[in-house]
Amino acid sequence: MRERIVRAVAGTFMLASVVLTYFVSINWLWLGVFVGLNLLQSSFTRFCPLEKILDALGVESSESKCC
Repeated sequence: MRERIVRAVAGTFMLASVVLTYFVSINWLWLGVFVGLNLLQSSFTRFCPLEKILDALGVESSESKCC
């Protein structure tokens, strides 16, 4: 479940970055850059701040589900 939430939030932020860049200011591209860099670093370090937040909220990961 957490993996789906992380992907959904990342996708939402990326789309929001594109929309805000088009309608508000070119500087909103930095939001997309931040999200992309965070995804890239989490693929190497296996550390994702959103997963820590979801842990604190008690959202279960897919691996913890039993048969």
